[in-house]
This record gives sequence, C-alpha cells and structure tokens, in this order.
Amino acid sequence: MAKKHSSVMGFWIRGELFVVESMSAGVCPQCGEKVVKANVGRWIVKLLENSELIATAQKISVPAIKFDREETSVT
Repeated sequence: MAKKHSSVMGFWIRGELFVVESMSAGVCPQCGEKVVKANVGRWIVKLLENSELIATAQKISVPAIKFDREETSVT
C-alpha cells in the first residue's frame, strides 16, 4: 500500500515541464515511485488544460545539466 503525503510532481507535456504543487500522492513502498488516484489524475489533466491558469502561474527556472560520464567527475 502506498504511503500518502503532499507532493510536488513534474509533468513533461509537448516539451514543456509543468510542476504541480501541494497535491495528494502516494509513494510505492517497493520502488519509491509517486502514484495518484484516478480522480486526482483527472483533476491534474483539467489543471494542465487551463491556459489562463498556466498563463498566470508562477514561473521557475531550474538547472539543466548534460550527463557526460567521460567529462564529469563525481567526488
């Protein structure tokens, strides 16, 4: 059974990252993957289809790091 908690989840849609905050999600005790119930998933779809909400939402920037095993040393 997944343990419930408030979560932040990111969704890649058509090359754009959308972050949904303060949502109810569970965490699989075996693999740690975040999971949501079907009704929460449907609500997320409605949020992401709301262009006015997206236009007025806070914008964030995040680092984008290229993985190159030969050029990067991890210490």
